[in-house]
Amino acid sequence: MPCMSDTRKAASEHTLRAQQAARETLPPDDRRDFADARRGLIAPLDPAPIIGRRPACLGSRALHCVSRRRRLVPRQRASGPLAPGATQRDRRLFEVAPGVHQIRGLDVSNMTLIEGGTGRIVVDPLISSECAEGALALAARHLGERPVTALIYTHSHADHFGGSVAVLARAAASFEVVAPEGFLENAISENVFAGNAMRRRAAYMYGALLPADERGIVDAGLGKTTSSGSVGLVPPTRTIAEDGESVVLDGVTFEFHLAPDTEAPSAMMFFLPEHRVLNVADTAVASMHNLYTPRGAAVRDALLWSRALDETCHRFGSRADVLIGGHNWPRFGTEAIVEYLDVQRDLYKFIHDQTLRLANAGQTSREISENLALPATFARFWFARDYYGTLSHNAKAVYQRYLGWFDGHPGTLHALPSAVSGPRYVDGRCRCHADEVACGIRCRRVPLRRRRADASRLRGAGECRRAAASSGRFRAAWVSIGERAVAQLLSDRRARTS
Repeated sequence: MPCMSDTRKAASEHTLRAQQAARETLPPDDRRDFADARRGLIAPLDPAPIIGRRPACLGSRALHCVSRRRRLVPRQRASGPLAPGATQRDRRLFEVAPGVHQIRGLDVSNMTLIEGGTGRIVVDPLISSECAEGALALAARHLGERPVTALIYTHSHADHFGGSVAVLARAAASFEVVAPEGFLENAISENVFAGNAMRRRAAYMYGALLPADERGIVDAGLGKTTSSGSVGLVPPTRTIAEDGESVVLDGVTFEFHLAPDTEAPSAMMFFLPEHRVLNVADTAVASMHNLYTPRGAAVRDALLWSRALDETCHRFGSRADVLIGGHNWPRFGTEAIVEYLDVQRDLYKFIHDQTLRLANAGQTSREISENLALPATFARFWFARDYYGTLSHNAKAVYQRYLGWFDGHPGTLHALPSAVSGPRYVDGRCRCHADEVACGIRCRRVPLRRRRADASRLRGAGECRRAAASSGRFRAAWVSIGERAVAQLLSDRRARTS
Protein backbone atom coordinates (compact mmCIF):
# COMPACT_ATOMS: atom_id res chain seq x y z
CA MET A 1 0.00 0.00 0.00
CA PRO A 2 1.52 3.39 -0.94
CA CYS A 3 1.08 4.94 2.52
CA MET A 4 2.93 2.16 4.33
CA SER A 5 6.29 2.99 5.84
CA ASP A 6 9.34 0.78 6.28
CA THR A 7 10.18 2.68 9.46
CA ARG A 8 9.96 0.43 12.51
CA LYS A 9 8.89 2.27 15.62
CA ALA A 10 9.24 1.46 19.28
CA ALA A 11 6.11 0.72 21.25
CA SER A 12 4.32 3.92 22.24
CA GLU A 13 3.63 4.84 25.86
CA HIS A 14 -0.03 3.96 25.23
CA THR A 15 0.93 0.50 24.00
CA LEU A 16 3.17 -0.02 27.00
CA ARG A 17 0.35 0.99 29.35
CA ALA A 18 -2.02 -1.40 27.58
CA GLN A 19 0.54 -4.19 27.92
CA GLN A 20 0.93 -3.50 31.62
CA ALA A 21 -2.85 -3.53 32.06
CA ALA A 22 -2.96 -6.89 30.26
CA ARG A 23 -0.26 -8.27 32.57
CA GLU A 24 -2.37 -7.44 35.58
CA THR A 25 -5.22 -9.62 34.26
CA LEU A 26 -3.08 -12.70 33.69
CA PRO A 27 -3.75 -15.86 35.69
CA PRO A 28 -1.33 -17.01 38.41
CA ASP A 29 1.98 -18.24 37.03
CA ASP A 30 1.36 -21.90 36.23
CA ARG A 31 4.44 -23.76 35.04
CA ARG A 32 2.56 -26.88 33.91
CA ASP A 33 2.43 -25.66 30.32
CA PHE A 34 6.20 -25.24 30.21
CA ALA A 35 6.74 -28.70 31.66
CA ASP A 36 4.18 -30.30 29.32
CA ALA A 37 5.65 -28.55 26.28
CA ARG A 38 9.12 -29.98 26.94
CA ARG A 39 8.14 -33.40 28.21
CA GLY A 40 9.43 -36.32 26.15
CA LEU A 41 12.01 -34.30 24.20
CA ILE A 42 14.10 -36.49 21.90
CA ALA A 43 15.96 -34.13 19.56
CA PRO A 44 15.80 -30.70 17.91
CA LEU A 45 15.85 -30.02 14.20
CA ASP A 46 19.08 -28.62 12.82
CA PRO A 47 18.71 -24.83 13.01
CA ALA A 48 19.45 -24.32 9.32
CA PRO A 49 16.41 -23.11 7.36
CA ILE A 50 14.56 -25.54 5.12
CA ILE A 51 15.29 -24.82 1.46
CA GLY A 52 12.82 -25.99 -1.16
CA ARG A 53 12.83 -26.04 -4.94
CA ARG A 54 12.42 -22.27 -5.02
CA PRO A 55 15.47 -20.14 -4.12
CA ALA A 56 14.04 -19.03 -0.79
CA CYS A 57 13.64 -20.24 2.75
CA LEU A 58 10.44 -22.22 2.65
CA GLY A 59 10.51 -23.34 6.23
CA SER A 60 8.65 -21.28 8.81
CA ARG A 61 10.60 -18.05 8.48
CA ALA A 62 9.65 -16.57 11.81
CA LEU A 63 10.19 -19.66 13.90
CA HIS A 64 13.77 -20.05 12.63
CA CYS A 65 14.53 -16.50 13.66
CA VAL A 66 12.47 -16.23 16.82
CA SER A 67 13.68 -19.55 18.22
CA ARG A 68 17.20 -18.15 18.20
CA ARG A 69 16.08 -15.05 20.10
CA ARG A 70 15.79 -16.59 23.54
CA ARG A 71 15.49 -13.22 25.21
CA LEU A 72 12.90 -10.87 23.74
CA VAL A 73 12.99 -7.23 24.74
CA PRO A 74 10.31 -7.00 27.47
CA ARG A 75 9.19 -3.45 26.66
CA GLN A 76 8.57 -4.30 23.02
CA ARG A 77 6.85 -7.59 23.51
CA ALA A 78 3.12 -7.85 24.22
CA SER A 79 2.48 -9.54 27.54
CA GLY A 80 -0.60 -11.39 26.34
CA PRO A 81 0.99 -14.14 24.20
CA LEU A 82 3.55 -14.94 26.87
CA ALA A 83 2.75 -18.61 27.34
CA PRO A 84 2.45 -19.68 23.68
CA GLY A 85 5.37 -17.50 22.61
CA ALA A 86 7.66 -19.06 25.18
CA THR A 87 6.48 -22.68 25.02
CA GLN A 88 6.41 -23.31 21.26
CA ARG A 89 9.53 -21.59 19.96
CA ASP A 90 11.52 -24.80 19.44
CA ARG A 91 11.42 -27.19 16.48
CA ARG A 92 11.76 -30.59 18.05
CA LEU A 93 10.78 -34.25 18.07
CA PHE A 94 8.94 -35.45 21.17
CA GLU A 95 7.70 -38.77 22.51
CA VAL A 96 4.23 -38.21 23.99
CA ALA A 97 3.60 -41.91 24.75
CA PRO A 98 5.40 -45.15 23.88
CA GLY A 99 5.05 -45.52 20.11
CA VAL A 100 3.49 -42.06 19.64
CA HIS A 101 5.60 -39.04 18.69
CA GLN A 102 5.02 -35.44 17.65
CA ILE A 103 7.09 -32.94 15.71
CA ARG A 104 6.22 -29.45 16.90
CA GLY A 105 7.42 -25.98 15.93
CA LEU A 106 8.32 -26.82 12.34
CA ASP A 107 5.10 -25.24 11.07
CA VAL A 108 2.03 -23.61 12.58
CA SER A 109 0.61 -27.15 12.98
CA ASN A 110 1.94 -30.40 14.47
CA MET A 111 2.77 -33.69 12.78
CA THR A 112 1.97 -36.83 14.79
CA LEU A 113 3.71 -40.17 14.14
CA ILE A 114 2.35 -43.50 15.37
CA GLU A 115 4.48 -46.64 15.17
CA GLY A 116 2.61 -49.52 13.50
CA GLY A 117 3.44 -53.18 13.00
CA THR A 118 5.27 -52.74 9.69
CA GLY A 119 5.73 -48.99 9.35
CA ARG A 120 4.80 -45.54 10.57
CA ILE A 121 1.39 -43.81 10.52
CA VAL A 122 1.46 -40.06 9.84
CA VAL A 123 -1.27 -37.75 11.16
CA ASP A 124 -1.63 -34.24 9.64
CA PRO A 125 1.43 -33.64 7.40
CA LEU A 126 1.85 -29.87 8.03
CA ILE A 127 1.30 -27.12 5.43
CA SER A 128 4.12 -27.64 2.94
CA SER A 129 6.04 -30.52 1.41
CA GLU A 130 9.36 -28.97 2.45
CA CYS A 131 8.43 -28.84 6.12
CA ALA A 132 6.84 -32.31 5.99
CA GLU A 133 9.99 -33.76 4.44
CA GLY A 134 12.11 -32.08 7.11
CA ALA A 135 9.88 -33.54 9.83
CA LEU A 136 10.00 -37.04 8.38
CA ALA A 137 13.77 -36.85 7.97
CA LEU A 138 14.13 -35.78 11.61
CA ALA A 139 12.03 -38.77 12.70
CA ALA A 140 14.03 -41.15 10.51
CA ARG A 141 17.33 -39.97 12.03
CA HIS A 142 16.22 -40.58 15.61
CA LEU A 143 13.50 -43.23 15.38
CA GLY A 144 14.81 -45.22 12.44
CA GLU A 145 13.84 -45.34 8.78
CA ARG A 146 10.41 -46.92 8.27
CA PRO A 147 7.90 -46.72 5.42
CA VAL A 148 4.68 -44.78 5.91
CA THR A 149 1.79 -47.25 5.96
CA ALA A 150 -1.06 -44.77 6.48
CA LEU A 151 -1.77 -41.06 6.38
CA ILE A 152 -4.62 -39.55 8.41
CA TYR A 153 -6.17 -36.14 7.85
CA THR A 154 -8.06 -34.97 10.94
CA HIS A 155 -9.85 -32.17 9.08
CA SER A 156 -10.11 -30.14 5.89
CA HIS A 157 -7.77 -27.20 6.58
CA ALA A 158 -4.61 -26.82 4.51
CA ASP A 159 -2.27 -26.72 7.52
CA HIS A 160 -3.23 -30.36 8.08
CA PHE A 161 -2.90 -31.76 4.56
CA GLY A 162 -0.63 -29.44 2.54
CA GLY A 163 2.56 -31.50 3.03
CA SER A 164 0.96 -34.79 1.97
CA VAL A 165 3.00 -35.15 -1.24
CA ALA A 166 6.18 -35.51 0.84
CA VAL A 167 4.53 -38.34 2.78
CA LEU A 168 3.55 -40.08 -0.45
CA ALA A 169 7.22 -40.19 -1.41
CA ARG A 170 7.88 -42.42 1.63
CA ALA A 171 4.74 -44.54 1.31
CA ALA A 172 4.76 -48.32 1.67
CA ALA A 173 3.38 -50.57 -1.06
CA SER A 174 0.18 -50.94 0.96
CA PHE A 175 -0.73 -47.36 1.83
CA GLU A 176 -4.01 -45.86 3.00
CA VAL A 177 -5.11 -42.23 3.24
CA VAL A 178 -7.87 -41.80 5.82
CA ALA A 179 -10.11 -38.73 6.19
CA PRO A 180 -13.50 -37.78 7.66
CA GLU A 181 -16.60 -37.74 5.50
CA GLY A 182 -16.82 -34.68 3.24
CA PHE A 183 -13.09 -33.99 3.51
CA LEU A 184 -12.25 -33.59 -0.18
CA GLU A 185 -15.28 -31.47 -1.03
CA ASN A 186 -14.66 -29.09 1.87
CA ALA A 187 -10.90 -28.89 1.32
CA ILE A 188 -11.51 -27.88 -2.30
CA SER A 189 -14.38 -25.48 -1.60
CA GLU A 190 -12.46 -23.58 1.07
CA ASN A 191 -9.04 -23.49 -0.57
CA VAL A 192 -10.02 -23.17 -4.24
CA PHE A 193 -13.33 -21.33 -4.54
CA ALA A 194 -12.19 -18.46 -2.31
CA GLY A 195 -8.50 -19.34 -2.33
CA ASN A 196 -7.07 -16.12 -3.76
CA ALA A 197 -8.93 -13.86 -1.36
CA MET A 198 -8.22 -16.17 1.55
CA ARG A 199 -4.47 -16.28 0.88
CA ARG A 200 -4.27 -12.47 0.75
CA ARG A 201 -6.16 -12.15 4.03
CA ALA A 202 -4.11 -14.94 5.65
CA ALA A 203 -0.92 -13.00 4.90
CA TYR A 204 -2.24 -10.20 7.11
CA MET A 205 -3.67 -12.53 9.73
CA TYR A 206 -0.42 -14.46 10.25
CA GLY A 207 1.95 -11.52 9.66
CA ALA A 208 3.65 -13.20 6.71
CA LEU A 209 5.49 -10.02 5.73
CA LEU A 210 6.57 -9.03 9.22
CA PRO A 211 10.17 -9.52 10.35
CA ALA A 212 10.69 -12.20 12.97
CA ASP A 213 11.67 -10.33 16.10
CA GLU A 214 10.24 -8.47 19.09
CA ARG A 215 8.84 -5.70 16.87
CA GLY A 216 7.49 -8.09 14.25
CA ILE A 217 6.02 -11.55 14.62
CA VAL A 218 6.68 -13.39 17.87
CA ASP A 219 3.99 -16.05 17.74
CA ALA A 220 0.76 -16.91 15.93
CA GLY A 221 -1.02 -18.42 18.92
CA LEU A 222 -1.51 -21.86 17.36
CA GLY A 223 2.19 -22.10 16.49
CA LYS A 224 5.09 -19.87 15.49
CA THR A 225 3.81 -19.01 12.00
CA THR A 226 2.82 -20.61 8.69
CA SER A 227 5.38 -22.06 6.28
CA SER A 228 5.50 -20.93 2.66
CA GLY A 229 6.49 -23.98 0.65
CA SER A 230 4.77 -26.26 -1.85
CA VAL A 231 1.20 -27.21 -0.93
CA GLY A 232 -0.41 -30.38 -2.28
CA LEU A 233 -3.19 -32.83 -1.55
CA VAL A 234 -3.17 -36.61 -1.82
CA PRO A 235 -6.84 -37.70 -2.05
CA PRO A 236 -8.24 -40.01 0.64
CA THR A 237 -8.61 -43.71 -0.10
CA ARG A 238 -10.74 -44.41 2.98
CA THR A 239 -13.50 -42.27 4.46
CA ILE A 240 -14.72 -42.36 8.05
CA ALA A 241 -18.47 -41.92 7.67
CA GLU A 242 -19.84 -43.27 10.96
CA ASP A 243 -19.22 -41.75 14.35
CA GLY A 244 -17.55 -44.21 16.71
CA GLU A 245 -16.15 -46.31 13.86
CA SER A 246 -13.22 -48.48 14.95
CA VAL A 247 -10.48 -49.13 12.39
CA VAL A 248 -7.21 -51.06 12.59
CA LEU A 249 -4.36 -49.48 10.61
CA ASP A 250 -1.06 -51.36 10.49
CA GLY A 251 -1.97 -53.18 13.70
CA VAL A 252 -3.01 -50.03 15.62
CA THR A 253 -6.63 -49.60 16.72
CA PHE A 254 -8.26 -46.20 16.11
CA GLU A 255 -11.63 -45.18 17.57
CA PHE A 256 -12.85 -42.26 15.46
CA HIS A 257 -15.16 -39.51 16.70
CA LEU A 258 -16.66 -37.33 13.96
CA ALA A 259 -17.01 -33.60 14.71
CA PRO A 260 -18.34 -31.92 11.54
CA ASP A 261 -19.06 -28.19 11.48
CA THR A 262 -16.96 -27.45 14.54
CA GLU A 263 -13.48 -26.07 13.86
CA ALA A 264 -13.78 -27.28 10.27
CA PRO A 265 -16.72 -28.40 8.10
CA SER A 266 -15.20 -31.89 7.87
CA ALA A 267 -13.41 -32.95 11.04
CA MET A 268 -12.75 -35.89 13.32
CA MET A 269 -10.87 -36.85 16.46
CA PHE A 270 -9.56 -40.29 17.45
CA PHE A 271 -8.60 -42.32 20.48
CA LEU A 272 -5.82 -44.94 20.62
CA PRO A 273 -7.01 -47.43 23.27
CA GLU A 274 -3.74 -49.41 23.42
CA HIS A 275 -1.79 -46.18 24.00
CA ARG A 276 -4.48 -44.31 25.99
CA VAL A 277 -3.84 -41.28 23.77
CA LEU A 278 -6.62 -38.94 22.64
CA ASN A 279 -6.09 -36.76 19.56
CA VAL A 280 -8.61 -33.89 19.59
CA ALA A 281 -7.34 -32.36 16.31
CA ASP A 282 -8.19 -28.62 16.42
CA THR A 283 -11.35 -28.75 18.54
CA ALA A 284 -9.28 -27.92 21.63
CA VAL A 285 -6.08 -25.87 21.58
CA ALA A 286 -4.07 -23.95 24.18
CA SER A 287 -6.08 -20.81 23.50
CA MET A 288 -9.55 -19.60 22.71
CA HIS A 289 -10.03 -20.61 19.08
CA ASN A 290 -11.76 -18.75 16.24
CA LEU A 291 -15.47 -19.03 15.59
CA TYR A 292 -14.74 -16.72 12.68
CA THR A 293 -11.25 -16.60 11.23
CA PRO A 294 -10.02 -13.25 9.83
CA ARG A 295 -8.50 -15.04 6.84
CA GLY A 296 -12.08 -15.79 5.82
CA ALA A 297 -14.21 -18.92 6.14
CA ALA A 298 -17.77 -19.90 6.94
CA VAL A 299 -18.71 -18.98 10.51
CA ARG A 300 -18.33 -21.93 12.86
CA ASP A 301 -21.11 -23.25 15.05
CA ALA A 302 -20.25 -22.56 18.71
CA LEU A 303 -23.09 -24.73 19.96
CA LEU A 304 -22.06 -27.78 17.92
CA TRP A 305 -18.45 -27.19 18.93
CA SER A 306 -19.41 -27.19 22.60
CA ARG A 307 -21.46 -30.36 22.19
CA ALA A 308 -18.61 -32.13 20.39
CA LEU A 309 -16.22 -31.35 23.24
CA ASP A 310 -18.78 -32.52 25.79
CA GLU A 311 -19.23 -35.83 24.01
CA THR A 312 -15.46 -36.24 23.62
CA CYS A 313 -14.93 -35.71 27.33
CA HIS A 314 -17.66 -38.19 28.30
CA ARG A 315 -16.57 -40.81 25.80
CA PHE A 316 -12.79 -40.65 26.16
CA GLY A 317 -11.80 -38.33 29.02
CA SER A 318 -11.60 -40.96 31.77
CA ARG A 319 -9.80 -43.40 29.43
CA ALA A 320 -7.04 -41.04 28.28
CA ASP A 321 -3.64 -40.49 29.88
CA VAL A 322 -2.37 -38.14 27.16
CA LEU A 323 -4.21 -35.56 25.04
CA ILE A 324 -2.60 -34.29 21.83
CA GLY A 325 -3.83 -32.11 18.98
CA GLY A 326 -3.04 -30.39 15.73
CA HIS A 327 -1.47 -27.38 17.46
CA ASN A 328 0.37 -26.47 20.66
CA TRP A 329 1.54 -29.02 23.23
CA PRO A 330 -0.02 -32.08 24.94
CA ARG A 331 -1.87 -32.45 28.23
CA PHE A 332 -0.82 -35.24 30.57
CA GLY A 333 -2.94 -37.01 33.17
CA THR A 334 -6.63 -37.84 33.17
CA GLU A 335 -7.59 -35.09 35.61
CA ALA A 336 -5.85 -32.39 33.56
CA ILE A 337 -7.40 -33.70 30.34
CA VAL A 338 -10.95 -33.67 31.72
CA GLU A 339 -10.50 -30.16 33.11
CA TYR A 340 -9.12 -28.94 29.76
CA LEU A 341 -12.05 -30.37 27.77
CA ASP A 342 -14.65 -29.20 30.29
CA VAL A 343 -13.40 -25.61 30.36
CA GLN A 344 -13.16 -25.33 26.57
CA ARG A 345 -16.64 -26.84 26.19
CA ASP A 346 -18.08 -24.30 28.62
CA LEU A 347 -16.13 -21.47 26.98
CA TYR A 348 -17.79 -21.85 23.56
CA LYS A 349 -21.20 -22.44 25.17
CA PHE A 350 -20.80 -19.23 27.18
CA ILE A 351 -19.92 -17.18 24.08
CA HIS A 352 -22.87 -18.68 22.20
CA ASP A 353 -25.46 -18.18 24.94
CA GLN A 354 -24.39 -14.73 26.10
CA THR A 355 -24.14 -13.32 22.58
CA LEU A 356 -27.71 -14.42 21.85
CA ARG A 357 -28.89 -13.06 25.20
CA LEU A 358 -27.51 -9.62 24.41
CA ALA A 359 -28.75 -9.76 20.81
CA ASN A 360 -32.26 -10.57 22.00
CA ALA A 361 -31.98 -7.62 24.37
CA GLY A 362 -31.43 -5.34 21.37
CA GLN A 363 -27.67 -4.96 21.18
CA THR A 364 -25.88 -4.93 17.82
CA SER A 365 -22.90 -7.06 16.89
CA ARG A 366 -20.41 -4.30 17.69
CA GLU A 367 -22.10 -3.45 20.96
CA ILE A 368 -22.02 -7.07 22.08
CA SER A 369 -18.34 -7.43 21.20
CA GLU A 370 -17.59 -4.36 23.35
CA ASN A 371 -19.73 -5.35 26.33
CA LEU A 372 -19.15 -9.08 26.62
CA ALA A 373 -16.44 -10.16 29.07
CA LEU A 374 -15.26 -13.53 30.31
CA PRO A 375 -16.03 -14.31 33.94
CA ALA A 376 -13.18 -15.15 36.28
CA THR A 377 -13.99 -18.86 36.04
CA PHE A 378 -12.57 -18.79 32.49
CA ALA A 379 -10.00 -15.99 32.77
CA ARG A 380 -7.97 -17.96 35.34
CA PHE A 381 -7.10 -20.61 32.74
CA TRP A 382 -4.29 -19.78 30.32
CA PHE A 383 -5.83 -22.01 27.63
CA ALA A 384 -9.13 -20.08 27.71
CA ARG A 385 -7.51 -16.73 26.90
CA ASP A 386 -7.49 -15.04 23.51
CA TYR A 387 -4.04 -15.83 22.13
CA TYR A 388 -5.51 -16.86 18.76
CA GLY A 389 -9.24 -16.30 18.59
CA THR A 390 -10.67 -13.36 20.52
CA LEU A 391 -13.85 -12.87 22.48
CA SER A 392 -14.65 -9.79 20.36
CA HIS A 393 -14.36 -11.67 17.07
CA ASN A 394 -16.20 -14.71 18.39
CA ALA A 395 -19.17 -12.72 19.69
CA LYS A 396 -19.52 -11.12 16.25
CA ALA A 397 -19.32 -14.59 14.69
CA VAL A 398 -22.20 -15.94 16.77
CA TYR A 399 -24.26 -12.84 15.90
CA GLN A 400 -23.50 -13.29 12.20
CA ARG A 401 -24.38 -16.98 12.24
CA TYR A 402 -27.87 -16.30 13.60
CA LEU A 403 -28.64 -12.79 12.35
CA GLY A 404 -26.27 -12.07 9.45
CA TRP A 405 -24.34 -8.90 8.70
CA PHE A 406 -27.24 -6.42 9.09
CA ASP A 407 -27.30 -4.86 12.56
CA GLY A 408 -30.94 -3.70 12.42
CA HIS A 409 -30.14 -0.01 11.85
CA PRO A 410 -31.54 1.41 8.57
CA GLY A 411 -28.43 3.51 7.99
CA THR A 412 -26.30 0.40 7.50
CA LEU A 413 -28.75 -1.50 5.30
CA HIS A 414 -27.52 0.13 2.09
CA ALA A 415 -24.31 1.86 3.17
CA LEU A 416 -22.01 3.62 0.71
CA PRO A 417 -18.94 1.71 -0.48
CA SER A 418 -15.61 2.99 0.81
CA ALA A 419 -14.56 4.22 -2.65
CA VAL A 420 -17.48 6.68 -2.48
CA SER A 421 -17.51 7.56 1.21
CA GLY A 422 -13.72 7.83 1.56
CA PRO A 423 -13.15 10.88 -0.68
CA ARG A 424 -16.21 12.61 0.78
CA TYR A 425 -14.87 12.06 4.25
CA VAL A 426 -11.51 13.44 3.19
CA ASP A 427 -12.78 16.56 1.46
CA GLY A 428 -16.53 17.01 1.27
CA ARG A 429 -17.63 18.38 -2.09
CA CYS A 430 -15.51 19.34 -5.09
CA ARG A 431 -15.16 23.05 -5.85
CA CYS A 432 -13.03 23.30 -8.98
CA HIS A 433 -14.85 20.94 -11.40
CA ALA A 434 -11.49 20.06 -12.95
CA ASP A 435 -10.47 16.62 -14.16
CA GLU A 436 -10.02 13.95 -11.52
CA VAL A 437 -6.27 14.24 -11.00
CA ALA A 438 -6.23 18.04 -11.03
CA CYS A 439 -9.16 18.07 -8.63
CA GLY A 440 -7.27 15.75 -6.31
CA ILE A 441 -4.24 18.04 -6.33
CA ARG A 442 -6.11 21.37 -6.04
CA CYS A 443 -9.15 20.72 -3.88
CA ARG A 444 -8.11 17.74 -1.81
CA ARG A 445 -4.49 18.45 -1.04
CA VAL A 446 -5.13 20.35 2.19
CA PRO A 447 -7.94 18.07 3.44
CA LEU A 448 -5.85 14.96 2.74
CA ARG A 449 -3.03 16.44 4.78
CA ARG A 450 -5.46 17.33 7.52
CA ARG A 451 -6.91 13.81 7.64
CA ARG A 452 -3.45 12.27 7.79
CA ALA A 453 -2.61 14.65 10.63
CA ASP A 454 -5.84 13.64 12.35
CA ALA A 455 -4.87 9.98 12.15
CA SER A 456 -1.40 10.74 13.53
CA ARG A 457 -2.92 12.79 16.34
CA LEU A 458 -5.28 9.97 17.28
CA ARG A 459 -2.44 7.45 17.34
CA GLY A 460 -0.42 9.82 19.50
CA ALA A 461 -3.31 10.07 21.93
CA GLY A 462 -3.57 6.29 22.15
CA GLU A 463 -6.89 6.13 20.25
CA CYS A 464 -5.63 3.49 17.85
CA ARG A 465 -9.03 2.16 16.83
CA ARG A 466 -10.21 5.62 15.74
CA ALA A 467 -6.90 6.17 13.96
CA ALA A 468 -7.34 2.88 12.08
CA ALA A 469 -10.82 3.92 10.97
CA SER A 470 -9.49 7.28 9.79
CA SER A 471 -6.62 5.62 7.91
CA GLY A 472 -9.06 3.26 6.21
CA ARG A 473 -10.99 6.21 4.83
CA PHE A 474 -7.74 7.80 3.70
CA ARG A 475 -6.88 4.61 1.81
CA ALA A 476 -10.29 4.65 0.13
CA ALA A 477 -9.63 8.26 -0.91
CA TRP A 478 -6.32 7.15 -2.43
CA VAL A 479 -8.07 4.59 -4.58
CA SER A 480 -10.85 6.94 -5.65
CA ILE A 481 -8.95 10.21 -6.15
CA GLY A 482 -6.15 8.64 -8.07
CA GLU A 483 -2.61 7.59 -7.31
CA ARG A 484 -1.01 10.53 -9.07
CA ALA A 485 -2.89 13.09 -6.99
CA VAL A 486 -2.00 11.61 -3.65
CA ALA A 487 1.55 10.85 -4.78
CA GLN A 488 1.87 14.55 -5.55
CA LEU A 489 0.59 15.37 -2.07
CA LEU A 490 3.14 13.07 -0.45
CA SER A 491 5.90 14.44 -2.67
CA ASP A 492 5.03 17.98 -1.60
CA ARG A 493 5.20 16.93 2.02
CA ARG A 494 8.64 15.35 1.57
CA ALA A 495 9.90 18.47 -0.23
CA ARG A 496 8.81 20.69 2.66
CA THR A 497 10.53 18.53 5.26
CA SER A 498 13.80 18.02 3.34
